[in-house]
Amino acid sequence: MMRRLKTRLRGLVPYPSFPVILFLIVSCLSCSRSGSEVKNLILLIGDGMGPQEIGLALSYARYSESPALKDRALALEKLMNEGTTGIALTSPEGFLVTDSAASATQIATGKKSRPGMIGLDRDGNRAESILEKARKSGRSAGLVSDTRITHATPAAFAAHRPSRAMESEIALDILDSGAEVLLSGGLRHWLPGGTDGSALKPAGSVGFPVRSARKDGRNLLEEVRSQGYATVFDRASLKESSSPKLLGLFAASEMPDAITVNRTRSHKERTVPTLAEMTEKALQTLSQNKKGFFLMVEGGQIDYAGHSNDAGRLLHEMLVFNEAADVVYRWARGRSDTLVVVIADHATGGFSFSYSRHNPPPAIRLPGAAFKDKEYSARNNYVNPSVLDRLYAQKKSFENIRREFEALDTALQTPERFMRMFNEAVEFKISLSQAAGILELMDAPPGFMFKKERVYKIPRIRDFPEFYTAAMENRSNLMARAVAPEQGVVWSTGGHTASPVLVTAWGPAKHTRSFGGVHHTTDVYRLMAGALGL
Repeated sequence: MMRRLKTRLRGLVPYPSFPVILFLIVSCLSCSRSGSEVKNLILLIGDGMGPQEIGLALSYARYSESPALKDRALALEKLMNEGTTGIALTSPEGFLVTDSAASATQIATGKKSRPGMIGLDRDGNRAESILEKARKSGRSAGLVSDTRITHATPAAFAAHRPSRAMESEIALDILDSGAEVLLSGGLRHWLPGGTDGSALKPAGSVGFPVRSARKDGRNLLEEVRSQGYATVFDRASLKESSSPKLLGLFAASEMPDAITVNRTRSHKERTVPTLAEMTEKALQTLSQNKKGFFLMVEGGQIDYAGHSNDAGRLLHEMLVFNEAADVVYRWARGRSDTLVVVIADHATGGFSFSYSRHNPPPAIRLPGAAFKDKEYSARNNYVNPSVLDRLYAQKKSFENIRREFEALDTALQTPERFMRMFNEAVEFKISLSQAAGILELMDAPPGFMFKKERVYKIPRIRDFPEFYTAAMENRSNLMARAVAPEQGVVWSTGGHTASPVLVTAWGPAKHTRSFGGVHHTTDVYRLMAGALGL
């Protein structure tokens, strides 16, 4: 290139000096590089969304008799069909299986991390995130999640702490990150210690109970307002806000699960925005920056459904995430300056449909010549697609059923009451003996701790109990076992798995083609940062 440039320059300048040539080369390369970058990057993370979870949503869209979708082609499917899809290994430093903190940190920073760490490399050093680098480049940045803004996945893009449990400290880092749009739950970590929702006044009030989880007296809402942010706590205020800097906190902790979202979305009195509505507002706000933006949107409760082994809730969570993906797809369609990346931080629960001996279908007559003198038999139950509509018809998550039951007076916590509560909410019914089994307790293993208090009794998991670590929440896993034969569903664990996850890139082909093949989550960071020219 140097020789060609010298030859061309001789026709213009008799004897160009080396500094002049060097300046022109650097300028030329800079122009070429800036012209190849994308302006905007939108990262969609389905927390716990392994390939099987995507398969569940795709099956529902295709085979449901009355899908709750405008189009049988999911936005996720459109992104995959029109973009490039590869797979990504998720392993953290020293282990095969990751948690959300390490995996999100690896996606956000390109550095190997360890379970529990937020925004730190494997040695515990601060690792600069793609959000922080994007803001240094003059772009705006935003984080959206239906969990808490201080939860592991969003935290990894804006915070640097040794433990994901340090959510009140993580809130300080997020405040300092300068990200212009922050929309999620987790208000309890932004109020001064010892206070409740009344601390919001006179700036406003919230329609949900909240008490601070902070131990200090800092009012982060006042601090964020002093930096020019508008603070909103309900759907109407979110919609009305035109502020270029926006903090929206719509729940004390995590936001409502997707079953609740889908059952209440048409209610006139609904005050909590959906993941799609938050995504739409984030795009509207961030796109005002002519230099571009980075936006991360997390469907965080796909993971919750996987931990609970709740197939009905899992379907709803996938559809809520897909709705947010559709907002992104419609906004970015036809643009040449935007790259969209869809990935999971890990898979959760080991979900799948599986054939079984339970209620195999009867033999039938087929019109084909090969079966002229005999009947066709499938022999096993290969799962009738009607299961999909029954899963969608679930009225409450297993977790909400459990919490409502455990909130009853102890004398009312009977197998009969539990069976009735479960069967009113779920299309797949349980018997009285199954209800009794779900409520059965056992002595906790030595050293078993939950929320810093000694736990003496936990639900009895009879197979692979070591893989169910969430104490009383294991009751949800027992509900899943009771209805699994009718659902045609199997689960392998109550935790995360090491399954590779899908990664899809959609946008300019010169950037998306690199996402094909096999990667590690740290490689995904490298590809995204390269597309932004960081």
